Amino acid sequence: MLLLTLAGLATMAWGFLSSLKPVTLQVNQRPVVVLTNQTTVAGVLNDAGIPLAPEDIVFPAPQAPLPDNQPITVQLARPVQIRADGDSIARRTQGKTVADALRDANITLKPQDRVLIDGLVGEPTAQLPRASVDPPALQITVQRAVPIQVNDNGALTTFYTTAPTLGEALRQAGLVVYLGDAVTPDLGTPVAPGWQVYIRRSRAATINVDGRTFRTRTLGDTIANLIAQEGIQLAGKDYTIPAATQAVREGVNVQVMRVKEDFVTEAEAIPYDTSWKPDPSLELDAHVVTQAGMEGTKKRTIRITYENGREVQRSIDREWIEAVPVTKVINYGTKIVRRTMTLPDGSPITYWRKIRVLATSYTAATSGKARTHPEFGITALGWQAGLGVVAVDPKVINLRAKMYVPGYGLATAGDTGGKIKGRRVDLGYDESNLVLWFKWVDVYLLDPPPPADQIHWIIPELPANVKH
Repeated sequence: MLLLTLAGLATMAWGFLSSLKPVTLQVNQRPVVVLTNQTTVAGVLNDAGIPLAPEDIVFPAPQAPLPDNQPITVQLARPVQIRADGDSIARRTQGKTVADALRDANITLKPQDRVLIDGLVGEPTAQLPRASVDPPALQITVQRAVPIQVNDNGALTTFYTTAPTLGEALRQAGLVVYLGDAVTPDLGTPVAPGWQVYIRRSRAATINVDGRTFRTRTLGDTIANLIAQEGIQLAGKDYTIPAATQAVREGVNVQVMRVKEDFVTEAEAIPYDTSWKPDPSLELDAHVVTQAGMEGTKKRTIRITYENGREVQRSIDREWIEAVPVTKVINYGTKIVRRTMTLPDGSPITYWRKIRVLATSYTAATSGKARTHPEFGITALGWQAGLGVVAVDPKVINLRAKMYVPGYGLATAGDTGGKIKGRRVDLGYDESNLVLWFKWVDVYLLDPPPPADQIHWIIPELPANVKH
């Protein structure tokens, strides 16, 4: 029985296989050969495991009998999942592009709308993937562009965007926003239709302060607001160029001037005065200091102003007398004592004053006038220059005073000279007997003395290097 059963099954299998014939299918232009004994197109597709959807295209029609010597053409529709305008639509399409699929779903794209294909930004003209049997649905998302109105420092504009945030929308629209600009709403705000955006533009500024230069932007209206924004403080007499009260202009360059003041105290000596007081108890030309002189001290405070480390001004802030000078008081003698001396020739003379002087000598020819000059050889008193006439300083020795000069003899003060000042005398000679002098000698003024009001009580001090 088993053998008979197997034989029968084999006979049936051979009969079935002998009834199969090859049929060619063109599925999405790809040939597929199927062995089948079906007599209709639908039967062959069923044997091939190709389910049909209403959007698929089959030729000949599924109900038609198998064609002789002709392949069955199958154009499978592509499955898509479309999300747009709050709806989710599952469809199959025969379109070749994303735009075709959207058009089949009656979805119209506006110029600013954005399309995502499987989560990535794509173009509506992008080709749909090749259809296959039971493929996953292509995800198509339509992001509608929404209008945004922007007030950019008073300039109004409207644009459409699909950006998720306001900051990204402005970037895509080519509107550059600086960190110093004020934007309302915040740049991170999600985009919503009908947004009104306000941009208050900051101004570019450069600040030079404390040896540094940096660039920034500000919404401040004044220079004071600008530097306060950067945490720069003005202390004391610090100031800015331009002034802190001036308005901020685009591209302004601000110089912060640091002002520092130093005070220096200076001392200046005040010379003391000398007061001469007559003393009848002292002999003529005797001096006694009765009160020592002391210099005073004047002090002043100097204000030195520096700007950015450079001195720009000095001024006296305060000045006062620290110590008052003390006057030097000298008593000078007014007592005239007459003395007698004997001359080399044995004759006596009486003198009332002895003065140490530097003696030089001259003649009419050396007096500075040419021989043709009408006053050649004429002295200050109109006398003829020569032996016995002495040129003096009238502030020390009165003109016409009688005197005795050791080594020269008796003489009279009858001339003056441009270089004869103080303790100087110029001894007159005739041209034939000139003796050159240049030495310190004692001159004796002979009796009688002049009236008290004509006596030079105080005469220049003798140089320290001259021996008395």
